[in-house]
Amino acid sequence: MTTPTVSFDASGLGVWTDEERFEVTAERIAEYAAATNDPIERHLRGEIAPPVFAVVPAFFSMAPAALSVAPVELLMKLVHGEQDFHFHRPIYPGDTLVVRAKPIGFEGRDNGSTVVVYVETRTDTGELVNEQWMTAFFRKVDAGPGLGDAAPGHKFDEALRRQAPSVELRQHIDKDQTFRYSPASGDPMPIHLDDEIARMSGLPGIINHGLCTMAFTSWAALTELAGGTTERLRRLAVRFAKPVLPEQDIETRFWKSDSEVGTGNLGCTTYAYETTVGDDLVVKDGLAVISDS
Repeated sequence: MTTPTVSFDASGLGVWTDEERFEVTAERIAEYAAATNDPIERHLRGEIAPPVFAVVPAFFSMAPAALSVAPVELLMKLVHGEQDFHFHRPIYPGDTLVVRAKPIGFEGRDNGSTVVVYVETRTDTGELVNEQWMTAFFRKVDAGPGLGDAAPGHKFDEALRRQAPSVELRQHIDKDQTFRYSPASGDPMPIHLDDEIARMSGLPGIINHGLCTMAFTSWAALTELAGGTTERLRRLAVRFAKPVLPEQDIETRFWKSDSEVGTGNLGCTTYAYETTVGDDLVVKDGLAVISDS
């Protein structure tokens, strides 16, 4: 049951945050790859960034954008609901990236409310590198009728269950995963590092970062569907369904899909995917778009 309606500030919609600049180094790329157990040698050598590394330069722009619409006192109710990356080109060492973000819409739901944040990353010469849609979910808060725009859709097509998955991959989350991922990503949230604080927040203990779990699914897509070639991944989107705990095994299943994902993805193959821990769905509505060449 939601709390009484809380007033979200529609005047913040469409207003960009200040630009953030980020200098990309081979060392930072390699650290991120190692922190996500990424097996792709080019990532580990820092020659090209893993796909989900794209969130690192954007991390400190996303929450302020969401909280320019939602009241700041709701910060402790904020969880990462969905993430959608559209890749225009990979990130390389030596890049100077310029990031800005803006909230584009919000909506009240049965068990909480969402704020959709659009993030744009360019080089310092203006080249578009990637676009991201982050959906912030505020638990047990009712924002009332929605305003603005939704994030692009990526809902799983239930008809795909009639066929066997194209690929299945099991991966292990290490005991120290969150302690390696936190400095590599720049995410200091204590629910990933402090067991007592995590339990006080209603969690069973320390949980894996959602974006770390997403990074695992990204290298699963690359190794199993793209020949390990980072440049072939054009879009990666997920909805976070349930926390993953350290020392758990996750299993990701990909289904080849005929879904239309926009004319910008001609010459690509689309895969829907889900990630489970045992019988529990932890990542849902997954979408990976892979260039055919």
